[in-house]
Amino acid sequence: MKIHFLGTAAAEGYPNAFCRCGHCQKARELGGKNIRTRSSAIIDDIIKFDYSPDSYMQALRDQVDMGAIQHLLVTHTHTDHYNPYDLDSRTPGIAHGIDHLLNICGNDAAMHKSRIAIGRFIGQRFALHLMRPFRTIILGDTTITPLPADHDPLETCLLYCVERNQKKLLYGHDTGWLPEDTWSWLQGRQLDFAILDCTSAYTGSTRDRNHMGVETILETQKRFRAENILRAEGRMAVTHFSHNSGLTHGELEDIFRPVGIEPAYDGWVTYI
Repeated sequence: MKIHFLGTAAAEGYPNAFCRCGHCQKARELGGKNIRTRSSAIIDDIIKFDYSPDSYMQALRDQVDMGAIQHLLVTHTHTDHYNPYDLDSRTPGIAHGIDHLLNICGNDAAMHKSRIAIGRFIGQRFALHLMRPFRTIILGDTTITPLPADHDPLETCLLYCVERNQKKLLYGHDTGWLPEDTWSWLQGRQLDFAILDCTSAYTGSTRDRNHMGVETILETQKRFRAENILRAEGRMAVTHFSHNSGLTHGELEDIFRPVGIEPAYDGWVTYI
């Protein structure tokens, strides 16, 4: 399984284009892995998580064939995660050489916003799939199970467990400490790779709501190991970083290297 991180920042990007704080200034000076766009990732060149406002430029930067994407898994509809109006670029007469439907999977809000933005092309270029927590669907050779997140109390935000080619991956953000029914479903799953939200730095809590911080990630890793959620050789990566964390990429590596967790960065491609 190939995992390609297109973006690894929280909603405002890192650095925030409007911000003059010391952390944003330092990121601009350092450049490289410290320049982060809004979060998204692609699996095996055909499954995309979320469609952020940065998707177009990310595709140009990394030479991604967006026309090859078959499944779009929407975690929630906050503007940094889902910009369905940009999908108009995939419609007939604008995008040529497209020979398959794009399966858009998400909650009620994602279905509603998709229908407003591109509804007239449903059945021509798009297929909508309403996702309910714990209800598994199979699309081609891929098994997808949505899981509840703890993120926005006014929206059923979703995490996704994706299984294909004998590999299991958890795309686990945006969320704080996982809901107990999500923990129960994950128990004994033996994931090969887990991608988790680490928006905050040190908060003094392991039970953060809305987003995870460093302590929450470390506690989550312990429970993953204790409950056989992650395989013995399974890997964990953290993403969705905010400039308010104040952490450079190098500092994130220093924090997580001792426990074997990998901080993601824009453009990173890895295989499991």
